[in-house]
Amino acid sequence: MLSAVHVYSDPGEATECYAAAQVQLTPTGRMPFRTRAVRVELENLWMQQVHESCARIKHATLVPTRAIIKFLATPGPELITQGAVLPYDGILRYRPGHTYYERTSDAVHWASMSLPVEQLASAYIAVVGRDLKPLRDLLLVVPSTAAMTKLRQLLDASVALAERAPHVLSANEVAHALEQSLLEAIVGCFFQSDVHQAGQVHQNHDTVMRRFYVLLEDSPDRPFYIPEICAAIRVPERTLRICCQEHLGMSPKQYLLIRRMHLARRALRKAAAGETTITDIATQFGFWHFGRFAGTYRSIFGELPSVTLSGSPR
Repeated sequence: MLSAVHVYSDPGEATECYAAAQVQLTPTGRMPFRTRAVRVELENLWMQQVHESCARIKHATLVPTRAIIKFLATPGPELITQGAVLPYDGILRYRPGHTYYERTSDAVHWASMSLPVEQLASAYIAVVGRDLKPLRDLLLVVPSTAAMTKLRQLLDASVALAERAPHVLSANEVAHALEQSLLEAIVGCFFQSDVHQAGQVHQNHDTVMRRFYVLLEDSPDRPFYIPEICAAIRVPERTLRICCQEHLGMSPKQYLLIRRMHLARRALRKAAAGETTITDIATQFGFWHFGRFAGTYRSIFGELPSVTLSGSPR
């Protein structure tokens, strides 16, 4: 059994707190971006409750061996995955190995749980008496109020123990009892729910966004522009714009600008003052209007590029 509380102020480091997934974060709100995560790993069931301080876009690739669910821990701004809105009373169930974009519009407080795929299937048979259908895409379920309340209460109790009395969770019998209760609660949420399957249009858009992501990741330090992207992934600009608005909450041009800004910031933080200049780094990522670059940089990160380069405190 493992429990831990992590606090991160750097988006790159914050990706370490995500269980059962490879994650990249791109903050889209005013910096600084702060993440606080509480993780509890029982024998088979893992859970985490995460608070993120500002809007962001996340790209995630889930491990293929675990079944993963997510829900909002507290009411607040919407969490949108592949264009699907996660309401406070809903649960997202992901296909194992799924790759997707997710976005928020402000600070958000969410929770996720995962367990081996075969264990969820066997637990569903044991509790409900029939097979749990495998997923082909993202699934949104809206459980009964009683089932959702039970799951939230068990999560809150687990998080409280991890924060205040982790030694209690270390007792094998306590950990086992908690895991079994959580398994029953998860199955109850699936059994007593309304189901909303992603449509064919969303699936087609997901394919476009996977191509978009792969193109960017193949050259992570390269600035990209709309015409070359559309040519490379073989979609018209209008389709790319619709898909980005749905998955990222902004146009591809806006996203690429933010991406280039974060690439420039990363380069500035790695560079040593005196060995390179702001102009060198700005031009490396396609910025040629240096006054505009500095102004946009400050509006996003709350400091001038020169402060980042010198390593001075904010």
